[in-house]
Amino acid sequence: MIPIIINFKTYKSGKDALNLAKQIEKINKKIIIGVQATDLHSIYSLTKLPVFIQHADFHEPGRNTGFITPEASYAVGAKGVFLNHSEHKLRFGVIKKTVERCKKIGLKTAIFAANLREAKKIKKLNPTYLIYEPPKLVAGKVSVSKSKPGLIKEIAKKLKYDFYVGAGIKTREDVKIAMKLGASGIAVSSVITKAKNPRKKLKSLITY
Repeated sequence: MIPIIINFKTYKSGKDALNLAKQIEKINKKIIIGVQATDLHSIYSLTKLPVFIQHADFHEPGRNTGFITPEASYAVGAKGVFLNHSEHKLRFGVIKKTVERCKKIGLKTAIFAANLREAKKIKKLNPTYLIYEPPKLVAGKVSVSKSKPGLIKEIAKKLKYDFYVGAGIKTREDVKIAMKLGASGIAVSSVITKAKNPRKKLKSLITY
């Protein structure tokens, strides 16, 4: 099976998010999903999937209204944290602080990079997962595999670190291209969260 991370974004929440998680679980219990903080505990409690929270802050427990601490995420079942998605960009200093806090608590990190330069900086933090996603192709009609294959190949050659590829991946061919060019896995969102039959679509992507 192709390693895969599925970002629910805010496409699904509440019962819909739980239902989708259960469908994914039936395909493979090792698939990582990223969910909103409000859905984390219910999905953790009712499935065996590794559930990541879509964002966490570096703040310590205390007088910090409106932030999500790594401790709070861990306490309700998070196995890891998404950081620096193109829809929630962070300064490198913030990423570094957050990674340090997560590692102390035992949370894994999945960090997104927009290009090779950013990926090289993030590599220094030794994230559990490094995900390359060109922002202009996120949620687009054309996949990174078909429109930017040279960039995937370049990252595989110059980064020298395992990385996932995302942005517009929709077909088995997209997945095959990314893996052939050096990716370790793929990251997707709307192709699964908006699918009429998520189980069927997911199975078509990750098995050949």
